[in-house]
Amino acid sequence: MAAAAGLRALGAKGSGWLRRGPWAPLTTGFCSGGPAGIGRPEPGPRPTIARQRDGIRDNMAGRPSCCNSSAHSTPFSDSRNILLAYTVSLQERNIVLSDPKRRNALSLAMLKSLQSDILHEAESQDLKVIIISAEGPVFSSGHDLKELTDEQGPDYHAEVFQTCSEVMMLIQNHPVPIIAMVNGLATAAGCQLVASCDIAVASDKSSFATPGVNIGVFCSTPAVALGRAVPRKVALEMLFTGEPISAQEALLHGLLSRVVPEERLEEETMRIARKVASLSRSVLSLGKAAFYRQLAQDLRTAYHLTSQTMVDNLGLPDGQEGVKAFLQKRKPVWSH
Repeated sequence: MAAAAGLRALGAKGSGWLRRGPWAPLTTGFCSGGPAGIGRPEPGPRPTIARQRDGIRDNMAGRPSCCNSSAHSTPFSDSRNILLAYTVSLQERNIVLSDPKRRNALSLAMLKSLQSDILHEAESQDLKVIIISAEGPVFSSGHDLKELTDEQGPDYHAEVFQTCSEVMMLIQNHPVPIIAMVNGLATAAGCQLVASCDIAVASDKSSFATPGVNIGVFCSTPAVALGRAVPRKVALEMLFTGEPISAQEALLHGLLSRVVPEERLEEETMRIARKVASLSRSVLSLGKAAFYRQLAQDLRTAYHLTSQTMVDNLGLPDGQEGVKAFLQKRKPVWSH
């Protein structure tokens, strides 16, 4: 599915729109080195357009309609846009799945654009948190089934699932926390996307399913993220029956961090995001990497790895700043 995507970055300070320069490649770091790294998308024309308004927002003017609030400016988009990314502040980025007519299907174009927008300025010290949300009543219906017919062929299918897997791993390997803000149905790879995020906040009207078995395609790749987020028997019931679970059930089983009424969804998500953004990026990045790394280890190895992480944390300037600020009974001043 040929489509374009847009990036809209908003701020309250200053009134003029400023065009960003080219999407510069990332420097060597989490996405280019080490076994946990995810490679950047192949070079080529970028299917997104970026605009940024100078400054930092104190309110949420200019939000997309997915958030059920009035917007004070027109979203930068057109009929081809399937993904919008904009900044609430220089520290917070919101990536919006913006193809509600297709139930925000994770087509190959959508996946590549999502990958690029997550990677964009990932190593910027200003960026503290990313929120992934969606327009319309469906957060995401999963893969675009039109791309999964035999007309496309196995090579194309392999590219779809490989790209999707890279996006999901990228979320875990990203240096800042990534939050899913869900208001509606998330199925198959859409459920996988929610399960892959570090934090997931959903409205009480949301539901989640892995219904591939009903159309003869078992949700094997969604099972990877789902099986790491909920107990095995819960995951297998979802996978074997394809039946949905409610937001409250998803919360009970660990797929979600919290469930709130629809009218409070954005408020609660932004409260969490702003709390994260108020903390030290270097400390959060170190802690996130260590958390995921130790999960795969046995108990002794996990404690060995995290003990060294604590030592490394204390060696960071922000680690020492936080300790000294506590002892001196003052607020810490983070380097980033």
